[in-house]
Amino acid sequence: MKNLKGTFILLLAAFIWGTAFVAQTSAGDNIGAFTFNACRNIIGALFLFIVIAILDMRKYSDRYDNPSENNYNIYKKNYIINKKDYLTDANKWPIKEGVICGILLCIAMNLQQIGINTYPDGVAVSGRAGFLTATYVVMIAIVSVFMGQKLHKLTIIAAFVCIAGMYLLCIAGGINEIYVADILELMCAVAFTIHMFTVDKYDKADGVKLSCIQFLTSGILSGILMLIFDKADINSIMKAIIPILYAGVMSSGIAYTFQIIGQKYAKPSVTAIVLSLESVFAALAGWILLGEHLSTRELTGCILVFTAVIIAQIPQFAHNVDDSKQQVIE
Repeated sequence: MKNLKGTFILLLAAFIWGTAFVAQTSAGDNIGAFTFNACRNIIGALFLFIVIAILDMRKYSDRYDNPSENNYNIYKKNYIINKKDYLTDANKWPIKEGVICGILLCIAMNLQQIGINTYPDGVAVSGRAGFLTATYVVMIAIVSVFMGQKLHKLTIIAAFVCIAGMYLLCIAGGINEIYVADILELMCAVAFTIHMFTVDKYDKADGVKLSCIQFLTSGILSGILMLIFDKADINSIMKAIIPILYAGVMSSGIAYTFQIIGQKYAKPSVTAIVLSLESVFAALAGWILLGEHLSTRELTGCILVFTAVIIAQIPQFAHNVDDSKQQVIE
């Protein structure tokens, strides 16, 4: 039941992230990439900061809310110590780690949004960008080999299936059908791959606080780029306020929180597979909400890319199953 609960929560996160591609596509009609990411990241950071503050205050005050009169001195002593912990060791923020992750996130997000804004009219932007971004899952599996993990046959198969899918999605009509935006989305996938490995390196840091700092860092950097390259004004930002709020609160804030909660219950292999459904939700949301249409060739390419994403997770899934069996035997 816990695994099922975690899977459902992760499915909600994937749904929010997938539909966020629609928000990103809609926002691109009114504001530049740097403006959009500056706003969404700052909003996401503020949302997470409020969540963290509420959780921390509850954590450090729940035990002492109703002290009995007879134990007042014990309560007072513990409360003071507790408050001291809250303001010092217990409240340390992973500043350095968050800034590093935020720089990488800024690069990945802006490459993605610039790509979305660059696609010409008539292209199914949400679905195309969603599936090309999802190739980071395959990239992670391949890069893991160069980091000492054994190369599994299915990883090789996943790589070739992914290449075939991208060929149908982007190149089957000839070199002229490769958009600059496609290259930007693949560069975005590379940046997200590096970001994922960096976040994994800081696995001992508080995940929510790390995310809050990285969103703030990404927002500030995007804001600086906005002032340099975008011609942003309050009117254009207000026209895109709904997509900005959706991406900021739902995608950055709530979906990330769902991911943290879901991962506590679901197995890592299940987590990766469920979250990869983000690309499918992106294509469906673009079709339903924006009327985007994928040709038979493009749809086949999407199916192959998604298949590659699933295949890339099978070795890890099998490894987790073996570990579970070994733990049972022991």
